[in-house]
Amino acid sequence: METIETIPVYNLSEEEERKEILRQYRALLRVLKAKLKPGDKEMLRRAFEMSAEAHKTMRRKSGEPYILHPLAVAKICVEEIGLGIRSTICALLHDTVEDTDITLQDIQREFGDEIAKIVDGLTKISTVMDANSSQQAENFKKILLTLTDDPRVILIKLADRLHNMRTMDSMKREKQLKISSETVYVYAPLAHRMGLYIIKTEMEDLSMKYMEPDTYKYIAQKLQDTKRERTRYINDFIRPLKEKLDKTGLRFEIHGRPKSIHSIWTKIKKKGVAFEEVYDLFAIRIIVDAPPEKEKEDCWKVYSIITDEYNPSPERLRDWLSNPKSNGYEALHTTVMGPQGKWVEVQIRTQRMNEIAEKGLAAHWKYKEGKEDESRFDKWFHQIREALGNQDSNSLDFLQDFKTSFLAEEIYVYTPKGDVKMLPIGATALDFAFNVHTAVGSKCIGAKVNHKLVPISYKLRSGDQIEIITSAKQKPNSEWLNFVVTSKARSKIKDSLKEEKRQIAEDGKYILQRKLEAMGAVVNQTNTEEIANFYKLNSSLDLLYDIAIKKIDLKELKEFTVHGDKIIPPKPIKPVEEKPEFHDSKPHSKKDAELIIFGESSDRIMYTLANCCKPIPGDDVFGFITTGEGLKIHRTNCPNAARLLSNYGHRVVKTKWAKNKEISFLTGLKIIGLDDVGVIHKITNLISGELRVNISAMTIEAKDGVFEGNVKVFVHDKEELDELVNALLALPGIERVDRYDTE
Repeated sequence: METIETIPVYNLSEEEERKEILRQYRALLRVLKAKLKPGDKEMLRRAFEMSAEAHKTMRRKSGEPYILHPLAVAKICVEEIGLGIRSTICALLHDTVEDTDITLQDIQREFGDEIAKIVDGLTKISTVMDANSSQQAENFKKILLTLTDDPRVILIKLADRLHNMRTMDSMKREKQLKISSETVYVYAPLAHRMGLYIIKTEMEDLSMKYMEPDTYKYIAQKLQDTKRERTRYINDFIRPLKEKLDKTGLRFEIHGRPKSIHSIWTKIKKKGVAFEEVYDLFAIRIIVDAPPEKEKEDCWKVYSIITDEYNPSPERLRDWLSNPKSNGYEALHTTVMGPQGKWVEVQIRTQRMNEIAEKGLAAHWKYKEGKEDESRFDKWFHQIREALGNQDSNSLDFLQDFKTSFLAEEIYVYTPKGDVKMLPIGATALDFAFNVHTAVGSKCIGAKVNHKLVPISYKLRSGDQIEIITSAKQKPNSEWLNFVVTSKARSKIKDSLKEEKRQIAEDGKYILQRKLEAMGAVVNQTNTEEIANFYKLNSSLDLLYDIAIKKIDLKELKEFTVHGDKIIPPKPIKPVEEKPEFHDSKPHSKKDAELIIFGESSDRIMYTLANCCKPIPGDDVFGFITTGEGLKIHRTNCPNAARLLSNYGHRVVKTKWAKNKEISFLTGLKIIGLDDVGVIHKITNLISGELRVNISAMTIEAKDGVFEGNVKVFVHDKEELDELVNALLALPGIERVDRYDTE
């Protein structure tokens, strides 16, 4: 689906623009009012004037003056994240060093070291592009490196990203896709990890608005349509609770909590249910005003009153009072059966917990003052610093590790002595061993979980108590990389394997030396790299290792020529370009093109359709330049889309479908319904007879009165597929029809 680009008409006069800028600046001062100390106002004024002057000739894509962006970012920092004066100054200046003539030294002179350091962290460092790295992953690593000095960098960066997402309408479609996928892939999980749930939710919703516009509109419309009945239901649910809570003398607020569009969509996909069946469309939050020493007691009191009134689902109790998350989040969550057989999620927290849940880090520090204990959050920070210290890994590996190690939810496990350790979800006994100490991880041969013997690949669950068994004979092997998720375990295993590989590679070096000397050449960096390239290996270490383990026998060396002591590889034979395969229902001529590719050349470009998501005409798609396989077309909701778009945005090509009825595409439909007499006949009759769609394959399985059918059909485009799905759903007894990607 191609969106028509709309550039907002922006035609304010110079005088009106000046007034608008001042209005926004005053609005910023108003939200800062409570935090202003003597001298702050002057400093803010200087930062604002410096930024306004530096950006005065610049405009955003929408045509508005650029200075409105730093002002909006500063306001988000104060109002939605709870940061203070110094962060506001940094937000006002965050783009000056990168985009204008102002230098870091100017900022340092004017505002001192602390502010200069944060602005430096916020300045996107342009990196040299190379084949195996990505600018985004590289930038992200740089941003995180600055986090070692000051977490405010990340918080301001999140505010910057949120404002960009809110104002993306006037950007090109491919830019919207790239920024949205980056946001959902990295920034939303990061906001979640920093405890900024509201920002995380908005980022996910906005990303979905651009990446899957149809689904987004569908769910938004459904929420709008059901708003009145949901409000009425929540009021009926709350009424008896309020009466009971009033009698206890507790001070509390109770209100409905809107579910985000993205989270509803995730539930629909994950559980395979319709919108109406998402059980926590209904959610309420109870916020208790309790003194610190009575917080836990009062929350459990509220829980007890709720579960007296409504039956709780035993597996849906989440107790983050006893074990807060590492980002500081504390609350009690339960799901209860409300009136009319509807599930309702209830969150119970105190005022303090609510502030931490909404303002994340900033609130965390506010309440931490005067406390000596190192919080879980600080431990998490410490682990990140450790991971960043390992400079070996390339940026994309690092980004992947960072996501699994630090942005995932965590579990709590216990050591044999009863100490709590925090690990990401999916962590194994081996991750735990490396968490204890590198030496323990390297020698780990098994573990006892809750006193039962388990393998090192055993996935831990919250509450497990674990004891590691080691052996002096054990050493890491490459299999281990398949089941560890923490960055520490992964990097230590890789180090150990690399060391072992180096030792083995020494034998390979000796073999290569003998061969080259016989040819009259020498072993040096240039020659080994030349041979490694010839064998399509990543490094000379891989080459020497493969020679040592006899994976390569070097017989092709006789095709090389020697010039001085240098070797020259034979000229490669040009490979014949393979034509992409398409399923044709009719023969078609060369002039039929299914896609229009917008790029440097307007010629017909060869492309293939990605196997991971099997696009058909009419799907929302983008082109992606692969290494070695040319242009591949993916759907924007493909499982790999977020990763490809966020990591390799520079390889994305804008594409749209051209109308073409000549070529058919194979796609699959899963049909679920009641096993009735003649149901198969009805389905085949409708598909082949009425709609004249070719069936490629069909399997039907019936069990206990319910049937599940998989039908592979040839369709020309998405319109035809949608028409087919709607016609099938209209048949009596058909419950669901879902598209799936054929093998």
